[in-house]
Amino acid sequence: MDWNQVVSATLSSLNGSKSEGILQCAQEGGSFHSGPSILLSSEMSIAEFIATKFVPEHVALKRTAGRRHYQAILKHVLTPEQVDNIFGVAKDGSKVKMKRYPEWPYIGEIRLRDADADDVQTLVRAALQTGYSTQTAKHIRNVVGAIFSHAIRERYFFGENPARSVKLPGMTRKESHSLTLPETIKVLKVMQYPEREMALIAVLTCMNMSEICGLQWKNVNLTLSTVNREGETIPPKTIAVRKQWHRGELCDVTKGRRKNIEIPQLLFSVLLNLSRRNSFNGWNEFVLTSKAGTPVNQINVAARRLKTIGRELHLPWLSWQVFRRTHTSLAYGFSMEVQHEMSKAVVGGFPKGPAGINSSLPK
Repeated sequence: MDWNQVVSATLSSLNGSKSEGILQCAQEGGSFHSGPSILLSSEMSIAEFIATKFVPEHVALKRTAGRRHYQAILKHVLTPEQVDNIFGVAKDGSKVKMKRYPEWPYIGEIRLRDADADDVQTLVRAALQTGYSTQTAKHIRNVVGAIFSHAIRERYFFGENPARSVKLPGMTRKESHSLTLPETIKVLKVMQYPEREMALIAVLTCMNMSEICGLQWKNVNLTLSTVNREGETIPPKTIAVRKQWHRGELCDVTKGRRKNIEIPQLLFSVLLNLSRRNSFNGWNEFVLTSKAGTPVNQINVAARRLKTIGRELHLPWLSWQVFRRTHTSLAYGFSMEVQHEMSKAVVGGFPKGPAGINSSLPK
């Protein structure tokens, strides 16, 4: 990534002449430790500091998983549009993007020198009131803390780190929720691709989301015969759980998670439909993909769709884990009759996925 181009593009979208002066200073000298630079940095906003210093000097040094983590959490600190600009995300890219919350207390426009613990506490409080977990709120606080630690280290901010005194509620274990059959049907009816398929696979197989997002066609046997694919013997109508999509990378599941799962009839119909799309149906393609053919992002889908559905249906605790627990609670009732009831939520509305329909199975 060319950080000079990213910084230039980002600052040009922020605050006009002040940003141009900051950019010129960065390009000409790079040292903000001199007297004039300190005076200039005193007017710098948090968004400008993140764009010119924090991301290129701190985040860019992280591994892929670390960069993705910062990019995701920063969308709760700055507006998602600002974060996309900073990380060079194309405006015409995937539509699977986090939306700006109108009432969210983003801190990007606050002058770096004026930020205090109340600003960070307000941000964390908003996350908790919106329904985010204590762990997510902790991630937000820690990222803000990392920003100010870097600012203190580089002499852009003087005083105590504003995130240090921010309080979080105790990590209490929440009540373990699961869905009843009527609730499951109600949720499936309002879902779209890909969250509907993700939920259905979780309920019918108890696969976790990393395994679902990492599922490739070569590990799905939709035929009535045993097949051998790349040294793996897969029985008829079976999913072989072998891979997972974890922190932006495809990797093997742990030994304890390796298993073969017989495909229930309802899920078989859904997978058969997905296998007939025009593209992304080769052995190494993912069963659930974005329009670009990349694996779906469970975090983005949860933030963009699952939380909204939960609020609309008065199920604020709705999460991917709930669907796995639903598998356990309904496990003894997965008769053909139950599957028939569930099919009412999806039959006739089987989504075609990102690329339409094809008549051929994965070869």
